[in-house]
Amino acid sequence: MKPNLLLAALAILSAGAAVAAPSVTRLTPPSELFSSGRADPVIARFLPGQRFDLQASIRPDPGQRITAARFLIDGRPVAARVALRDCATGCVKDVAAETAIATVRAVSSAAAGRHEFSVEATQADGQKVVAKGNFEVVPFTAAGPQLGPKVKNIIILLGDGMGAAQRTAARIVHGYAQGKAMAPLAMDMFPATALVKTSSLNSIVTDSSPGMTAYVSGNKNNNNEEGVFPDDTTDPFDNPRIEYLSEYLHRTQGKRLGLVTTADVFDATPAGNAVHSSNRGAGTGIVDQFFDDRGHTGLTVLMGGGRKWFLPAGTPGSARTDSNDYAFSATDPHTAEIARRWGVSAGALDKDRDLIKDFQSAGFQYAATKSDLDKADPSRPLLGLFAFSNMNVALDKINGRRGTDRNGLSGASVVEDFGLPDQPMLDEMAAKALDVLQRSPQGFVLMIEGASIDKQAHAMDTERWMMDTLEFDRAVAVAQDFAARRGDTLVIVTADHECSGAALIGGAVVTDAQLAELATKKGVAHLRNSVVGAYEKAGFPRYRLAADGYPETTDIDYRLLVGYGANADRHEDWRTKKTPQRDGQQPFASEMPLKWYPANAKERDDAQGDYFVTGQVPGDQAVHTATDVPLSAYGPGALAFTGVIDNTDVFFKLAQAAVKGVVAPADASGAKKPSKPKR
Repeated sequence: MKPNLLLAALAILSAGAAVAAPSVTRLTPPSELFSSGRADPVIARFLPGQRFDLQASIRPDPGQRITAARFLIDGRPVAARVALRDCATGCVKDVAAETAIATVRAVSSAAAGRHEFSVEATQADGQKVVAKGNFEVVPFTAAGPQLGPKVKNIIILLGDGMGAAQRTAARIVHGYAQGKAMAPLAMDMFPATALVKTSSLNSIVTDSSPGMTAYVSGNKNNNNEEGVFPDDTTDPFDNPRIEYLSEYLHRTQGKRLGLVTTADVFDATPAGNAVHSSNRGAGTGIVDQFFDDRGHTGLTVLMGGGRKWFLPAGTPGSARTDSNDYAFSATDPHTAEIARRWGVSAGALDKDRDLIKDFQSAGFQYAATKSDLDKADPSRPLLGLFAFSNMNVALDKINGRRGTDRNGLSGASVVEDFGLPDQPMLDEMAAKALDVLQRSPQGFVLMIEGASIDKQAHAMDTERWMMDTLEFDRAVAVAQDFAARRGDTLVIVTADHECSGAALIGGAVVTDAQLAELATKKGVAHLRNSVVGAYEKAGFPRYRLAADGYPETTDIDYRLLVGYGANADRHEDWRTKKTPQRDGQQPFASEMPLKWYPANAKERDDAQGDYFVTGQVPGDQAVHTATDVPLSAYGPGALAFTGVIDNTDVFFKLAQAAVKGVVAPADASGAKKPSKPKR
């Protein structure tokens, strides 16, 4: 090529680069068609009529702006207002300031099958850009010989962090005789079991937010986000929404919602059934949304900890702040459309709000203690807040009831240190919730969470998570008994993820007294080589159950030994920790006597035998793993839950059972509860 022709060609290329077309940098719902050009797998799936938001982030040429946008589904324009917002303010730092965000709220499709959706955007100079994605509407099975009756009620029992090892450990505490379980767990007696894949939208390792929301929205969320798809704004409450099972069934059938947890009620698992936020930590806005949108979700029972979010700012123990509240501006179409199209509250920055009084004024009765709970009228909605943040764990609540102190003697207990000696157990909360919700004419969805299986596995506090698993299983038994009596209730027991990589490595070959003596001698030779019995040396640890159904003590001779595959640095002496770790979420954690509780596992264990176990992860906590988790099902439609399934599949199976009827063999009815063998 001659030099002058080459220069001309370069000039043309340079001019073309200067006027490059605008681009779509994010398209929602997420899809591989947009991300990679592949049509499979389909990422976003919805029920017929289930509502969700469409959104696109569109970057114009420098000096230009996006002036118009529209969305199409299967080539037909979506007949709803498109809100346009530019990113001069209020977007994340890695999005150009001229980027526009186009959103259509609360759309749906009734047509089953795969659909292509697109956005067409125009910038000020007339240039256009088009981007395409896809989603699927999963059809109901509406007729056929295998279609059974509809279920009226759905109970989801969620053992947070509970993998197969946590379940097995609890069963071992119940006892083994010559290799046979003496008293199976309640969840062991469910007729159907599946393995569940737990990955989130942005990681193989999920946290509790998307781990829960997948079960009740049918879609993957990013870690730390609940009921929303990711976006490019900084406001945690304006993300594209996905309609929850509770919202869908309340809107279409009038079902009510109950949420019961041993955690702070703002925590990821309870919030991941009714709240839409990209920040699981936005406590003020989360609890406000529980109340403000109760007419949208059917919320009738809310129980757990978390009083600190309900007390007006300035009240001792209050954590309310405007910085993590929500308020949708009526003058900003990007957020105003949330309230208008979804039919929800616009919210307000109201840190001085007394949310307990608001619940009471709306007809809810309030329980602050087990005594209050026992007296609660089951004919009225119920708010129970039994701690300022997370409730105390089962081991410490049991010791408090038994009058046992932190050293196993008579005296002040952990629950008294927290100032909360009268807390209910999870099964007691579950029973009261069912007593209230069974009066719902159209039925209910109830989520019951054993939260501290996860929290104590993070802390590598073996005996505390084992006891919480036992407490959780007693709530499972309550739900199973309810379902067996009625015959119209589907119960599933599962986990959002596994935590800590717990492994049941064997049993101690020494008595507890010998173990305590070996701890004084310290080190690997005494606390590992002289203690750990693998294979036949493990034998069968024998925990003696007291009249309350829990072990008389967890410091038994020849105890169960648990190791961790996703652990932080720690010291190990195998014995029960006298106190839990300090809980930084408690508003009085820095005051006496809680300030003397250990801050982390290394501080807790430093003086405990000097057997150092090197961590496989940084930091001071064990972490979640990507391991599949078990799911067990009981009641009509239970046998739909078999095989290896995705967590999002559960949503569609639950909805099928509630909306059109169960699709499963007749022997999945669960009408009769298997009897427990006598001990």
